Amino acid sequence: MNIDSLSEIYHELLAEVVVDKHRYLFDKINLNNRMTGIVGARGVGKTTMMLQLIKQRLPKDSKAFYVSADNIYFQQNLLFEFVAHLYRYENIDHFFVDEIHRYTNWNQELKNIYDSFPKVKVIFSGSSSIDLVKGSYDLSRRANLYHLQGLSFREYLNFFHGLDQPTITFSDLITHPEDVAKSISSIPKLLGHFEDYLARGYYPYFDMEIVGYYDKIHQTIDKAIYQDIANFYQLKTQNLVYFKRILNFLASIPPGEMSVNNLAKNLQIDNKTAQYYLEILAEIALIRIVTVPEGGNKLLRLPTKVFIENTTLLTALNHYLGENLSVGTVRELFFIQSVVNANLPLFYSTIGDYVVDNHYFEIGGKNKDRSQLKEKDHAFVVKDGILHPSYHTLPLYLFGFLY
Repeated sequence: MNIDSLSEIYHELLAEVVVDKHRYLFDKINLNNRMTGIVGARGVGKTTMMLQLIKQRLPKDSKAFYVSADNIYFQQNLLFEFVAHLYRYENIDHFFVDEIHRYTNWNQELKNIYDSFPKVKVIFSGSSSIDLVKGSYDLSRRANLYHLQGLSFREYLNFFHGLDQPTITFSDLITHPEDVAKSISSIPKLLGHFEDYLARGYYPYFDMEIVGYYDKIHQTIDKAIYQDIANFYQLKTQNLVYFKRILNFLASIPPGEMSVNNLAKNLQIDNKTAQYYLEILAEIALIRIVTVPEGGNKLLRLPTKVFIENTTLLTALNHYLGENLSVGTVRELFFIQSVVNANLPLFYSTIGDYVVDNHYFEIGGKNKDRSQLKEKDHAFVVKDGILHPSYHTLPLYLFGFLY
């Protein structure tokens, strides 16, 4: 493998990338930054976005090169020397480096590239677990990070059903829900599309049958555990099996019934290790931990809920476990993923289910009432199975348009 071979791979990928639909971050990424990171879970579309950025957003006088850091070429060659050679001899000034977390000593070499070549811009992608703040080379002062989440319900409709729906703001959703819902509720078969999205809409895998779709999700899980966790957290191989067991355990119980003590007993490990493993799974975006508003890492002491990361991942795990999927869990999880992915603060609440920006929400089916909200002014029932909002009642699907 040599640079010419890498160039062939790059141009083949660039020629094949689809450019008619873009993720929500596409226009927000500032390519004038000298170092930019696109981080997120496996399978959410980071590679496609990088290639689209090259094809559609780079200045015409710039020269780019895309490469994946897990390519065999980098087993014998340094990323720093690769960048130095192409910059000095080919005048390449934009380097798109995919899967940066798969490259040994990536943080030091990115720092060295940044410090050595002021005219070079590096756009890298990596696992959700990349931590630039705690890194020993302080890349947090150099790199601008963008977090790419899975498809929202809005993006799913636009990508799979040819729509062009814009985002809505949380403020408009709370204060003017009738206006917000007016055009959205008229989309044909909307509630049917919503059910499809919950089952298989979070990952941008196109033109796949349902079995193949779930197979690919399980392959994504295995890569996250046996490659990302194994390499980034340097855990022994015999310990990696616990992560799959944790996911299966969480997928088979209601989220409110999980405790670190019960998990530790189920896995036959100590509480500290069980908590650490949960934190790792949260960092690589395979689970979500919802805490109380007091904040802090109080998983052992304060009421929390632990969910599989998204509704599609939960459905895929239950599909192979043969478990009956809890409709209530799916509803809550959709609400959580939609709100949190829109960068809104969400916490577990004893009033209703959750509190978001001082507003309380109770999640349920179309027959859900306000009895658990204690007549709070800033409180809403969020109902599945309805199209139109009413007094302090919001359709669940509308939260899928927040990003």
